[in-house]
Amino acid sequence: MTIRRISIFPLPGAILFPGMQLPLHIFEQRYRDLVGDSLARDRMIGMVQPKGQGADLFEVGCLGRIGDVEAMEDGRYNVILEGLQRFSISKELNTTTSFRQVEAVLWEEDEASDALSIAERASLEIESRRFADIQGYAVDWAAVGQLDDYSLVNAIAQIAPFDFAAKQALLEARGLSMRADLIVQLMQFFGRHDGLDDRVTLQ
Repeated sequence: MTIRRISIFPLPGAILFPGMQLPLHIFEQRYRDLVGDSLARDRMIGMVQPKGQGADLFEVGCLGRIGDVEAMEDGRYNVILEGLQRFSISKELNTTTSFRQVEAVLWEEDEASDALSIAERASLEIESRRFADIQGYAVDWAAVGQLDDYSLVNAIAQIAPFDFAAKQALLEARGLSMRADLIVQLMQFFGRHDGLDDRVTLQ
């Protein structure tokens, strides 16, 4: 078990998965401070969702490493955060920094070596096509078909237009098979309409 002090970026609806990338535009002063501190140390930032509008945080987040970074003259940043490892927050730390820091336990996992069954992969691809058609998305399905299971599952989990509660459930799902099954269920749920052309949500 690895315990680590992590500087966090609490952002509703923003989910980062290991092996994925998340572009961020940093403009608030406290998060400029966060990025500046991270660049000076280890380039690490923890992405975690707040619960609603309050200060409480969900327990599970993902540690990311700043890859590409563009520092602007006015102090803003554009960064690409590369997902490394999920973590569970043990406690929030009392600090003097403008940004929040937590003590967290890093998850010991290696999902990159996991694989879906033929039936699971087929179900995920079929439901993804149906969902994309309903949403009116243009998708390069040939390119999708070339993705390994790990990349496909986490890419869908990260970019799919689900609400924050669904996104968090995907982040917390252990194992590719469990996450793939949950994605299929969520696509079926969010793909429904109530007759007034309003999308249902989990909120």
